[in-house]
Amino acid sequence: MRALRVLLVIVVILGALFVVGDRVAVSLAEEKVADKIRVSGGLAKAPGISIKGFPFLTQVAGRSLQEVDADLDGVEASAQGRTLRVSKLSARFHDVQLTSDYSSVERAASATGTARISYADLTKAAGGGVKISYAGQENGRSQVTISPNVPLLSSLKVTGSITTVGGDTVRLRADSIPAMCRTIPGCESKVRSQTDHEWKLAQLPGNLTLEKVVTTAEGISIAASGKDVELSG
Repeated sequence: MRALRVLLVIVVILGALFVVGDRVAVSLAEEKVADKIRVSGGLAKAPGISIKGFPFLTQVAGRSLQEVDADLDGVEASAQGRTLRVSKLSARFHDVQLTSDYSSVERAASATGTARISYADLTKAAGGGVKISYAGQENGRSQVTISPNVPLLSSLKVTGSITTVGGDTVRLRADSIPAMCRTIPGCESKVRSQTDHEWKLAQLPGNLTLEKVVTTAEGISIAASGKDVELSG
C-alpha cells in the first residue's frame, strides 16, 4: 500500500508538471502567433490570441492546432484621406498548420471573423458634418439614415445601404435622393459627395473575405470568412 501511495503521488506530481509545462508552451506559442498576425496584417500592435484545445503539446506534435482565436483592436479602413475605425475585429482559425520546423503558424483550413463598427465612427469617417444612424433592414438590405450637411436643407435625410465590395471594402450608398434636392442645381452631386463612400479594409488577418453586413442599433456587424487561409505572410 505504501508503494502504491508513493506511485500515486509521483503520478500526480508528473501530471501537474505536464499541465504546467503545457500551459507555459501555450503562452509562448500565443505570443508567436500574435506577432505573426501583426506582421502579416501590418498592424500597429499584436492581437490578443487564444489557442484552444488540451493538451497543447500533442497538437504541436501533430503540427496542427485545433482552433486559434484572435481579437484585434485599432484596425482601420481608409479612403480618400478619411479613416474608418473598426472598434473590434474577431477572427477564429480552424485546423491551423505549423511550419515544418514548428517555429510558426503557416495556414488555416478555414476561418471566420466579425468586424464591428459604431455609427459614431461611421459619422466621423464620412466627415463634413454628415451624421449616420440606424435605419434597420429592408428587403435583405442593411440600411442607415444619412443626414447630409447641405445649406438651406438642414432637415434633409436620406436612406442609405451598407454592403461589402470585392471582399475587402465597405460601401455606403444613398438609395435615392429626395425630389426637393433634385430640383436644386448641384444639390444632388453635393449630397452624393457626402453620402456615397467606400472604405477598404486592408488589415484583415489571413486575407479573410468580407461577406455580409448587418445593421444593429449599436452599429454595423460585418461577417467574414476564408478557406485555406494563408498566415505566413
